[in-house]
Amino acid sequence: MSDRIELRGLTVRGNHGVFEHEKRDGQDFVVDIVVWLDLAPAAASDDLTDTLHYGELAERAAAIIAGPGRDLIETVAGEIAGEVLTDPRVTRVEVTLHKPSAPIPLTFGDVAVVIDRSRGDGAGGAS
Repeated sequence: MSDRIELRGLTVRGNHGVFEHEKRDGQDFVVDIVVWLDLAPAAASDDLTDTLHYGELAERAAAIIAGPGRDLIETVAGEIAGEVLTDPRVTRVEVTLHKPSAPIPLTFGDVAVVIDRSRGDGAGGAS
């Protein structure tokens, strides 16, 4: 399926990382989410209930990022993917979680993890 909804550049403060100062002080994380689902029903009906509400998608992702601190951004991205896959209309989700202030003592452009989950692959809460 090629229909998808994309949410890009959502910035949320979180307390994720292996170092004590990351857990204590927190930092901004940026998430991009791509969700594959059939958009034909929404296109035909012009009804919000026939699609994935991207405002709610943003709120759900933000709640996870702002929630309990995790050591790894892989864990956070996986939790977001699992939450998205609880919607039975979603067939696949890709979550890219950026950590722009990662504690790296060199100049870098970006650090991110990408989690790609499909319904039925047994990962991230999919069934």
